[in-house]
Amino acid sequence: MTTLTPAPEQAPPAPASASAPRRRGRRARKVTSAGPLTHVLLGLTALLSVFPLYWTAVAASKTNAELAGTPPPFLPDADLFTNIGRAMEEAPIGLAIANSVIVAGCITVGTVLCSTLAGFAFAKLRFRGNKTLLGLVVGTMMVPTQLAIIPLFILIAQLQWVDHLQAVVLPTLVSAFGVFFMRQFLSQALPDELLEAARVDGASTLRTFWSVVVPVARPAMAVLAMLTFLTAWNDFFWPIIALTTENPTVQVALAGLGGGYVPDTAVIMAGTLVGTLPVLVVFVVLGKQIVGGIMQGAVKG
Repeated sequence: MTTLTPAPEQAPPAPASASAPRRRGRRARKVTSAGPLTHVLLGLTALLSVFPLYWTAVAASKTNAELAGTPPPFLPDADLFTNIGRAMEEAPIGLAIANSVIVAGCITVGTVLCSTLAGFAFAKLRFRGNKTLLGLVVGTMMVPTQLAIIPLFILIAQLQWVDHLQAVVLPTLVSAFGVFFMRQFLSQALPDELLEAARVDGASTLRTFWSVVVPVARPAMAVLAMLTFLTAWNDFFWPIIALTTENPTVQVALAGLGGGYVPDTAVIMAGTLVGTLPVLVVFVVLGKQIVGGIMQGAVKG
């Protein structure tokens, strides 16, 4: 008679070691921590990035004779506000800053909104001629801007928009680069399941765009807004044609500073420093949100 031997009892699973989370935490800190060499390189990069602005402030506080001396000055002087006052007298810097804020703000809002709408259509909506139309939009980036200047100026002259801000805003309200940029981002970051779930819930295309597409596209919209604002603020070629020195943007106003037989470098630098301050304010106010949006998109991707 054979006897059945009971099966050996399985040992209970070993409890999770309490040191595992600590090991993961140390590993995470080891991955994210930067060494001394990284800090030194970042510090040098920051100094090199800030030096042109510092040199602008130094040059704006000197005279032409002091700037031409050897060795060149490296410390600012007390004449900074005097030179700023001279720059404000030679050109309407205040009006130019207000015009640039209006122009750059309108172009940024219009470009981001139109590019996001068009990018969503090209990336996720199916319609006849989708690829052909996208190819035409991308192909416009290969056309030099100078070729369109003459017909564009004739058009705004017929509309009597010369020396008006809409002549600068409307031609650059839509960007082919922005459309392509948003299309590429939404193709990868926006799952089709989210759009199908929204359609099942009865959402219209406009409601789907506002409630589903915009939250997903927010990091790319922040980057596009920053690039568009800087491009519009620094644009000189078209504003110098469409506007006059009586109703200028910042770049047009700076072009009229320091004229004469000998360019007054101190006055030019003083006007440049004043015209740069609004851009710095935008970076200080929105820089954290822009970087946070980029990092959020990178983690989700």
